Amino acid sequence: MPLLSHPSIQDGWFREISSQWPGQAMTLRVNKILHVEKSLYQDVLVFESETYGNVLVLDGVIQCTERDEFSYQEMIAHLPLASHPNPKKVLVIGGGDGGVVREVLKHDSVEEVVLCDIDEAVIRVSKVFLPHMSALLDSPRVTVFVGDGFKFLAENEATYDVIITDSSDPVGPAQALFEKPYFKLLHDALTPGGHISTQSECQWLHLPLVSSLLQSTRDIFAVSEYAFTTIPTYPSGQIGFMICSKEQNRDVTTPVRKVPNTQYYSEKVHQAAFTLPEFVRSFLEDGISIAPVFGRAAAAAKVAAEGKKKRKVLLLGSGFVARPCAEYVARDPSNELTIACRTLNSAQALTDGIPDAKCISLDVNNTSDLEAQVAAHDLVISLIPYTYHSTVIKAAIKAKVHVVTTSYVSPAMLELNEEAKKAGIVVMNEIGLDPGIDHLYAIKTIDEVHAKGGKVKQFLSYCGGLPAPECSGNPLGYKFSWSSRGVLLALLNSASYLSEGKQLDISGNELMGYAKPYFISPAFAFVAYPNRNSVPFKEWYNIPEADTIVRGTLRYQGFPEFIKALVDLGWLDASEKEWLKEGLTWAQVMQKAIGANDASESTLVAHVKSVCKFPNDAEATRIISGLRWIGLFSSEPVKPRAGNLLDTLCGRLEMLMKYEQGERDLVMLQHKFVVEWADGSEQTLTSTLERYGSPSGHSAMAATVGIPCGIATQLVLDGVFNTPGVHAPYTKEICDPIRELLESEGLGLIERVL
Repeated sequence: MPLLSHPSIQDGWFREISSQWPGQAMTLRVNKILHVEKSLYQDVLVFESETYGNVLVLDGVIQCTERDEFSYQEMIAHLPLASHPNPKKVLVIGGGDGGVVREVLKHDSVEEVVLCDIDEAVIRVSKVFLPHMSALLDSPRVTVFVGDGFKFLAENEATYDVIITDSSDPVGPAQALFEKPYFKLLHDALTPGGHISTQSECQWLHLPLVSSLLQSTRDIFAVSEYAFTTIPTYPSGQIGFMICSKEQNRDVTTPVRKVPNTQYYSEKVHQAAFTLPEFVRSFLEDGISIAPVFGRAAAAAKVAAEGKKKRKVLLLGSGFVARPCAEYVARDPSNELTIACRTLNSAQALTDGIPDAKCISLDVNNTSDLEAQVAAHDLVISLIPYTYHSTVIKAAIKAKVHVVTTSYVSPAMLELNEEAKKAGIVVMNEIGLDPGIDHLYAIKTIDEVHAKGGKVKQFLSYCGGLPAPECSGNPLGYKFSWSSRGVLLALLNSASYLSEGKQLDISGNELMGYAKPYFISPAFAFVAYPNRNSVPFKEWYNIPEADTIVRGTLRYQGFPEFIKALVDLGWLDASEKEWLKEGLTWAQVMQKAIGANDASESTLVAHVKSVCKFPNDAEATRIISGLRWIGLFSSEPVKPRAGNLLDTLCGRLEMLMKYEQGERDLVMLQHKFVVEWADGSEQTLTSTLERYGSPSGHSAMAATVGIPCGIATQLVLDGVFNTPGVHAPYTKEICDPIRELLESEGLGLIERVL
């Protein structure tokens, strides 16, 4: 039997993390996972908790626990039933766990109960793991209907005395259960004088939604009141209900009969449930918020009161690093953020949940549109491919608008330096992870060594964005968190570095052959290889005394040899192949790519061995097994992409090597400084960042690129960086302010003496 796991359970704890209650989460210690499945409609999880018994979770949100479910089931059922003079026919929509039905059957007047739930999995699973709730679904008074509640209501007008909607939260399809058309269906399905009860969210978290629900139901029903109950495992320990009646002047706040065998509900609790805290009553009845104003809301009120000028920020791009950057910029309510992407859907997805952010569709290839949007803002963050940065900077120069990018300063960008100075704009670049955070701590340590009279004789800096070790189980030990094409093409870049005073230049085709084991921690088997041109950093970092300078990339052991095999076999060739057409199998493409006699696996394997010249049988077996895992020997039809081998391979690897739900990444960055002090002694200093992504939040790569970019943006907006021109963080004046704020975000490097 396979070991059950679920992404919301980490380190023995269930975490209910959701955008519906940002900044807070319910956690429960898990004894064991009992059931996991993907139904036709939702993710279904049941686990045994340490203190709340069995717990049913749908789409990551707790629905009920054995310990506290009665407070919700009793109140959503008895508030409408006990205030109705004679309920006989009752409809329950949702509530497949059976808890509401159990409570309805406590009323002797009830002759018939229909349960309508769209997901049979909830009913089935509850019968197994929550029998104390679901047992009465087999009662002769109960009919279970699996299907769409909307359709069922439309087909049963004027039928039920009470309808109870035990719905999930208003996300996705359930959103419709919180809107006027649904309430109209409920109204029409009731008999004269009928009542409804609907789950109506939390007064601590969703007061505007509660107000909207109250208004919508009052437009339809003669009587509508908001009541609430307490329940520890629901967000903020509270949830509410909209209790409505078709009967004019019906008092739903007072029960007309006693309900037997309850654990939470009573006559006094019924009446008290409608007595609202003053901040809730004021908002719902008077339309006045008297809740505390703090944090960003308080800052926004201050900005408005002072009449402070808003700074308009345009963010180009919606890639994975954009979200942390956008969130940081939006913290300051004096910033008005617009997110622009070629497709409006992508921009909308990124904008969701970011306060006061707008989204637009923008094609940067349309010069007039780009210039118009740039001119309408005070600063542009360019997170689109680096080849477009010079185009963006030109538009910014024309409009006298600042620019921030995370990319290396290219020759085309540097050529615009004088024009940027004349326009009086700051163009800040290289402020992500690598480049970015690496610069901040290189400059810091080098300046400190020089201030103490020391010399940096060797500077080695390596950085890697990798899957966390527990997620790295494919033959390459790698997963794509950004463009697969960009990752693979970067492996063909030439590299230059200084070693013992000599410059070494490596062609792209030979780069993987220079990868060597590199020790950072006993916990990791890293290899490292040089990246780009490290030689200019002798000047840029002000270390003329250094005889070894190398900046490079970290990967897990075995990666370079695998990539070298793909290079040798021609799979990283981006040139068009006329023969690469649909109708070929992967084995046939492999045959043509390497020039084998036929497409049988034995022939292909033999030819691979002759081309790659593996050092030993073990390495040959490892890499050939990996090629088989990719499918390069298979009879599966190939789907050519862009008519070349590189892009076709990318399409395959993107499917095989993507991050799955619940997986996390790792960023490892380390500087190593070999320092010679004035007395002739020598020390090795290190600065290290080991950062893991959050399966329910940002990846490590997104955070370490996006947050520094957001910080730099804010510093430009605030005038801390005000020297016009094209810049990168190579000076103390730029690095120190960014690093100070970065460390307050928990993204600093740990410095040690070896």
